[in-house]
Amino acid sequence: MSRELVDGAHLEVVVVGAGQAGLSASWHLTRAGVDHLVLERDTIGHDWKDRRWDAFTLVTPNWQCVLPGYPYDGDDPDGFMKRDEVHAWVRRYASTFDAPVVENVLVTRLRETGGGGFEIVTDRGTVTADQVIVATGGYHQPVLPAMAGRIPSDVVQIHSADYRSPGALPEGSVLVVGSGQSGAQIAEDLFLAGRDVHVALGTAPRCARFYRGRDCIAWLSDMGVYDIPVHAQVGGLTKRESTNHYMTGRDGGRDIDFREFARAGMHLYGRLEGLVDHALTFAPTAEASLDHADSVMESIKTDIDRFIAREGIDAPAEERYSPVWRPETETTSLDLTEAGITSVVWAVGFRSDYSWVQVGVFDGAGHPTHQHGATGTPGLHFLGLPWLHTWGSGRFEAIARDAEHVASSVVASRTPRTAESAREPASVSG
Repeated sequence: MSRELVDGAHLEVVVVGAGQAGLSASWHLTRAGVDHLVLERDTIGHDWKDRRWDAFTLVTPNWQCVLPGYPYDGDDPDGFMKRDEVHAWVRRYASTFDAPVVENVLVTRLRETGGGGFEIVTDRGTVTADQVIVATGGYHQPVLPAMAGRIPSDVVQIHSADYRSPGALPEGSVLVVGSGQSGAQIAEDLFLAGRDVHVALGTAPRCARFYRGRDCIAWLSDMGVYDIPVHAQVGGLTKRESTNHYMTGRDGGRDIDFREFARAGMHLYGRLEGLVDHALTFAPTAEASLDHADSVMESIKTDIDRFIAREGIDAPAEERYSPVWRPETETTSLDLTEAGITSVVWAVGFRSDYSWVQVGVFDGAGHPTHQHGATGTPGLHFLGLPWLHTWGSGRFEAIARDAEHVASSVVASRTPRTAESAREPASVSG
């Protein structure tokens, strides 16, 4: 599996990134006999271990863990793999087809060459390729708001990407800013460990873990929700900016209900707005955020009810959710010292960084413009992005389908010279 990068070499295809997306593309290219290398800045699948906390579990059930030629074969299809299990699973995948990965090589520049094709400059030499697949994902740089620079120096601040466990933070209360998937699960992790937890809620929606006898993801999968192309979504391409629903796969999977946490002692606030001396200020939006999250969850249940009725499915009835807590008043100020807050976890997302891709395929916000991974520059493709093609594009099962589509496009674009020299027929199906 270990390969060498030879300075000055030319390849048919270079894949940048050896996570599940890059490896999936490599599987198809290998079967098609396409001469290629996968260049990885770190090690295969390292993000799963390096940017997740100790108690992390997948939100998607194991039966959705499918990559090309590599279905889940464990004994718990309805369970949820933990962080280290996912890391090991992705690495095993690379070994099943001897993926041509070069690890610990940093790509510093990608640009078009004068005669067609691309030049890929790395910290270990330069190669050229007829085509390139960028499979580095869309979450590159953790976001820290400007306000972080004004938090008192005696308060430890970390991004959710660097959070590992409650015990790794100083003793005392913890403020989590953000209530998306990471923020919600980290807040739960801290709360279950007995920490005093304060949460600044955002506008993230939530979804029930189970409804009417099944995991909601199973219902939504059967309904085809994960397969609707982004251009067919309400709002079209703007859907790519949507926040994922929060739930958890922890301990067999369950809802994350901030109202239940609040009833048990968690402190909830609205959107974080500012800092005056040691006091944080919040918008009075906590109740609205909770109501919005619940409304999305209930709308999903309504869609499931309609599907069950339309298909004549025998499924147990279930009462709808009723809020278990509401704030009597909105707390809009929090003195860090008085509350004993010693740590802040910023779960406010990431920004993409494609500064090394010196090809004109980006919009004004720095996002690649593409159609199901194919850019306007022939031979340059993207893979592994959220909403690359559908809502499911961020999940293993749909990544496998996206990889087949992109690899098929690559194979179809081969030049006669490279096609004639292929070791196997140029097919990525089967």
